[in-house]
Amino acid sequence: MSDRELTVRIASSVGSFDRDEWNALGGNDNPFVAHEFLTAMEDSGSVGPGTGWESAPIAITDDAGRLLAAMPSYAKGHSQGEYVFDHSWADAWHRAGGRYYPKLQIAAPFTPATGPRLLLSDESLATHLLKGAEAVCLQNTMSSAHATFIEPAQLPLFEDAGWLLRSDIQFHWFNRGYASFEDFLGALSSRKRKDLRKERSSAVEGLTIRHLTGGDIREEHWDAFWRFYQDTGARKWGHPYLTREAFSLLGARMGDRIVLILAYDGAEPIAGALNFVGKDALYGRYWGCTREVRFLHFELCYYQAIDAAIARGLGRVEAGAQGGHKLARGYEPVQTWSAHWIADPGFRAAVADFLEREREGVASDQLYLGSRTPFRKND
Repeated sequence: MSDRELTVRIASSVGSFDRDEWNALGGNDNPFVAHEFLTAMEDSGSVGPGTGWESAPIAITDDAGRLLAAMPSYAKGHSQGEYVFDHSWADAWHRAGGRYYPKLQIAAPFTPATGPRLLLSDESLATHLLKGAEAVCLQNTMSSAHATFIEPAQLPLFEDAGWLLRSDIQFHWFNRGYASFEDFLGALSSRKRKDLRKERSSAVEGLTIRHLTGGDIREEHWDAFWRFYQDTGARKWGHPYLTREAFSLLGARMGDRIVLILAYDGAEPIAGALNFVGKDALYGRYWGCTREVRFLHFELCYYQAIDAAIARGLGRVEAGAQGGHKLARGYEPVQTWSAHWIADPGFRAAVADFLEREREGVASDQLYLGSRTPFRKND
């Protein structure tokens, strides 16, 4: 395919693209780059004017107008809702007299879950897509472009284009052919098995746990979860990122890819956890409660997620950003990756030096954490 047949352009929204064409590039496997998820963010006002997330997807089409490649990208006026922290970079650049914002963010909004960031019908188009992102930055006086939570298979595409790689650690649970939660517990040390059983028993005492998906999720369930989400969002971020309408749109557009886990005290829902289903992973996203119950957070977010993954034959659970407490509950340290393009050569060199030193620390941390997992040690 020659360059003359290609058009690289920036659009005003993911909603301006055909759903099936967009999803054929990757959205059928990963829920967070699906047309349904990204347009729910747009149509609900969770991204858009006043949010600091302005939708700016970059796409490649052929001379017949067919969509060949795309990336979900956003013009950002701040660094909130990204979970890969660059505030120190922004401060340093401002102190040096530069302007860090706006920047270009290539990501699923508010979602620290790994996935493709370059949606490609042909891998050879990656270079064109990334050059397009760089051109958007230069033409709009953006300081930089940042692709976060990139699936490992795509890292060479960014590295070959000269982008700087950054790593961090999350905790994921891996399904090693377990037939049940008890089967998984059998892989743990005796003490840890007892601890987890006690936690589960204590957490659910007097409560009923329900898993809802598809048409079983009604507006009353979203109303309850919205209350939970607001409480957590207010404590963690100052204000919730998603609007109430976002949850209704997600349920309507991709309810079969959602598992909403609710804890009931009688007829009253008191806590909940929202999960999304991918091709080979369950992604835990949001949690909240209106009543504190010891260990209920672990039960809904980690143990019930494991139950759901095993029942669906999924290979792993990604339970969100941070959280060293996940380690004791069978979630293992995994490196996550981002890629960064910096327009100014001097600033780029400083960031590259920082990242080289940071990667050494992250790799050391992963080795240490990996030695602290609760699994039985081989003789």
